[in-house]
Amino acid sequence: MTDALEIRGLEAGYGRNPVLRGVDLTVPGGVTSILGSSGCGKTTLLRAVAGFVQPTGGSISVAGAEVVGGRRTVPARQRGIGYVPQEGALFPHLTVARNVAFGLPRAERRDAAKRVAASLELVELDPSLAERYPHELSGGQQQRVALARALAPRPTLVLLDEPFSSLDASLREETGRAVVRALRAADAAAVLVTHDQGEALSLADQVAVMMEGQFLQVAAPSAVYLEPADPRIAAFIGHASLLPGEIGADGRGRCALGSVAVRPASAAGPVQFAVRSEQLQVRADGDGTPGEVVDVSFFGHDATIRVRLDSGERIAARTPADSVPRAGDRVRVTVLGDVITFPR
Repeated sequence: MTDALEIRGLEAGYGRNPVLRGVDLTVPGGVTSILGSSGCGKTTLLRAVAGFVQPTGGSISVAGAEVVGGRRTVPARQRGIGYVPQEGALFPHLTVARNVAFGLPRAERRDAAKRVAASLELVELDPSLAERYPHELSGGQQQRVALARALAPRPTLVLLDEPFSSLDASLREETGRAVVRALRAADAAAVLVTHDQGEALSLADQVAVMMEGQFLQVAAPSAVYLEPADPRIAAFIGHASLLPGEIGADGRGRCALGSVAVRPASAAGPVQFAVRSEQLQVRADGDGTPGEVVDVSFFGHDATIRVRLDSGERIAARTPADSVPRAGDRVRVTVLGDVITFPR
């Protein structure tokens, strides 16, 4: 089966400033999320695939057809790609129906009404919205219209550049799931660019973690979270605390948090531990490593507590909302479960 997208050795930048450095990525189908902090190169990669940025090296193939490679560059409009920008970019003077029909090839515009209706159904929008204008829609509805416009020409690949960033939290999740359902119903592969970890892990079949213009790991969401390939990934996804330490002859780890169980099994010697915030239990007394609460971020359902251990290291723990200490409180910290290790 032909991959929806294949990128090999891609390099791109602006002027003399390189952004992408030999990037490789394969999107077999489904949804692939490109996850990374602002400025890491996510949007540049998406724009290079779409044809809005000219790469300086490497190749790009869409559905088996090379669109960038050597001296060959296929114009953006001929790549068969749907594109959804951050704000949707709907035409304010056109109705929903005319916005959706805008991207259809001329040969298919005689069936535009049917295609518009089918596209709106795909994104779960009521047909009665077809004659409204963008300003008469909610933010979530506007993003669904933008997706319907991208899906109307029946592309094999859809690119989404942080399409939910302007929506509030509840609408963001609801719209994200509706978009993924629409993509699956249309049998279109997608690349979703985001800096939101929860969004990437919950919506994608494959997550590509990008830092400084390169991918550190491309894998299933569960693998990226549970088996990070690099300590920087562990620190970025799930906010793991990185601590130096060592593995003893008994196979257990020793660090500022005391003796801990580890995975994977490691030979005796120095390592770096990545302790997930949900693995740390903070109590006012009892056993555990002593420390002082530096600050607390309360989220309602739980809270993140940052603690400075008496040894000087800082860690972040998540705790239920009914047991939140205050800044300045003395606490004891214990570790639950196996801790991820990396060679040091």
